[in-house]
Amino acid sequence: MHDTIVALATPLGRSGIGVIRLSGPDALSTARRLSSNGNLAPRRARLTQLSDPDSSEQIDQAVVTYFKAPHSFTGEDIVEISCHGSPIILRQVIDVGLRLGARLAEPGEFSLRALANGRLDLTEAEAIRDLIEAQTVASARQAVRQLQGEFSHELQPIKDELLDVIVILESALEFVEDDLPDVQSKNIREKLVRVRGRIEKIASTYRAGHLIRDGLRVALVGRPNVGKSSLFNALLGSERAIVTDIAGTTRDQLHEKLTIGDIPISLIDTAGLRETSDRVESIGVERSRRAMTDADIVVVLLDASEPLTDEDFAILQSVAELDHLVAFNKIDKVGTDELNSSLDNLRSKKYPEERAVAISATTGQGLDALKLAVIDPFKTDNDSTSGFLISDARHHDLLTRASDEIEQSIASLDTKASEEITLIGLHNAMRYLGQITGETTTEDMLTRIFSTFCIGK
Repeated sequence: MHDTIVALATPLGRSGIGVIRLSGPDALSTARRLSSNGNLAPRRARLTQLSDPDSSEQIDQAVVTYFKAPHSFTGEDIVEISCHGSPIILRQVIDVGLRLGARLAEPGEFSLRALANGRLDLTEAEAIRDLIEAQTVASARQAVRQLQGEFSHELQPIKDELLDVIVILESALEFVEDDLPDVQSKNIREKLVRVRGRIEKIASTYRAGHLIRDGLRVALVGRPNVGKSSLFNALLGSERAIVTDIAGTTRDQLHEKLTIGDIPISLIDTAGLRETSDRVESIGVERSRRAMTDADIVVVLLDASEPLTDEDFAILQSVAELDHLVAFNKIDKVGTDELNSSLDNLRSKKYPEERAVAISATTGQGLDALKLAVIDPFKTDNDSTSGFLISDARHHDLLTRASDEIEQSIASLDTKASEEITLIGLHNAMRYLGQITGETTTEDMLTRIFSTFCIGK
């Protein structure tokens, strides 16, 4: 990577300040041609006039900061130009940079250069993306810990111990004609069992970490006029969905974000499920059914103020194989006896009442219990954010693969297979662990990973 790249490092749109980043061998010379103050000392912010070097037309007054290689984010010369946040001004500065020989950066290219120059490993680079995209305080906290190298530090002793075993077996293969002594084989086996256990312990945190980072898709379903849109608004705390007494008001899905117990929730309000001859409504009903199958958990709303209908039971039957719970809405309109009657009716159809919650979307009664019921099936013993959690599916997959390879090597030891056979699994495990931190990751995989980054990162 010998060329110079330029990109906007702050979001598009108007803002008080917009930051443009240059990285590469010509970053400093490009900035000097833009700036009226050519004395750009490393790690010193300079207030300067920015001008087009061809026309001498003034563009803006900006603060320019120079970071000299290798002591910069990318390990190359970097210049950051902090302009007023007008999209027109920012576009002018970038255009001048392009005209002076820089090229527009690809998504994640600054972080990719930091990886290539040893300023970050791959897990730390991925943590930058996760930190930018964090939806909750808990997910941001986990991303910061990964950015600080906590995951890499946990992996390093595992890789060191695995390498020690590989060295012993390689030496035996090279210099020892007889089989390994039983005592040495036992020690190697104990080490591999210990290493595998540590890998599995880290991998076991994925369910909780994935939940904190990516959250849950929750679909509200039910027949028309049971209060889905009212519940949608009540959970959000705002009047997002239109609520009327007219059945079938909601014709299409509404999606909004909220947080329950540090878990990001994508909440989906769906069209009422019923047989209809209305073409537009029938499309909404079909989309509702798709939303049910795509959701992590389905909340089936029933109207506690009315007897349960065949439509209600048909909906319950349709979610029987899905993670779901039942919410009896409008309990503010009924007494205890009527609510118990509805529960008895539910039990008579062999639906477990322990997954039923009584609520009122109008008064807010029972909403806290409903929120807890939504996330409860997904909580694990690792839900505490006091420890580091694996949140990336790629990391979890590679840890699982490494664990499986070590297990195969342990089996080879137990059957007294040759060292060559035992080493196959151990070398594969080392390769998988190396792919986590980027030591053995292919160029295609790096391209796929960094394509998910912001352009300015």
